[in-house]
Amino acid sequence: MVTEIARFTAQPGKEDNLRDGLTQAMALFRRAPACHGITLRRCVEEPNVFLYQIEWESLELHHAFRGSPLYAEYRSHITGFFQGPVDLRHYETLA
Repeated sequence: MVTEIARFTAQPGKEDNLRDGLTQAMALFRRAPACHGITLRRCVEEPNVFLYQIEWESLELHHAFRGSPLYAEYRSHITGFFQGPVDLRHYETLA
């Protein structure tokens, strides 16, 4: 299992749009066979910052998802609502 952490920063005034788009897109991730769970979080101190925590079967299968139509549909829910690149990292559980 690999945990993906994706950090999004909303464009000023687009916080609710980004939140709604990320929430709607969660159903798309859940349809991906390699996805074992997804959580959306909002930063308390910086309410324009959101985190996805996604559990993937493997990094390779996550990369396969990125080439799928589901990924393109996910992006359509959030395009234009965040600024800068998404800070994306993958973690493996050690203990």
